[in-house]
Amino acid sequence: MIAINLLPHREAARKKRREQFFIHLGLAVVAGLAIAVAIYGFYETQIDAQQRRNQFLQSEISKLDAQIKDISSLQQELNALKARQEAVESLQADRNLPVHLLDEMVAQLPEGVYLRSLRQEGAGITITGVAQSQERVSELLRNLSTRSDWLTRPQLVEITAGTVTLGQRDQRRIFNFSVRLTLTKGPASAAPDGKV
Repeated sequence: MIAINLLPHREAARKKRREQFFIHLGLAVVAGLAIAVAIYGFYETQIDAQQRRNQFLQSEISKLDAQIKDISSLQQELNALKARQEAVESLQADRNLPVHLLDEMVAQLPEGVYLRSLRQEGAGITITGVAQSQERVSELLRNLSTRSDWLTRPQLVEITAGTVTLGQRDQRRIFNFSVRLTLTKGPASAAPDGKV
């Protein structure tokens, strides 16, 4: 015999599909919330880890800043020490210059020329003196310009004629002169190691 089902099977199937839809929708919402919580937790742990790294870096940066301040103060002290060392070396190198100046003056002074004064201002030297003739002054200038390693650029400032009385009847003609020149550090061969 043939059985015919007269019950409303379509409404039952529709109801069953609706229930399955809501169950699936609920499962999807729960799964979505679970995934959202998992992602939120993951990002929270990442943010916490990054904040710990940032705090560590900040503490290290502050330590390095303190070291940089120490280094800059050490650099200033080092520069001050270098400046003092250079000043001492300069004084050490220049301490023998007056000796060389006087030695050169004696070596380059021709016969018949006498010095009255010698004045030094920095590297500039001004000498005044008396000569028996103008040729003696010319010889002095020639000696200073060609034969001296310590004295350079001689310039005759002035030369004047005068007379000097040696006795009651003896008068001689003299020439008063003034010369400017420059004192140098001397020849390079005289101080190969920086010592004079």
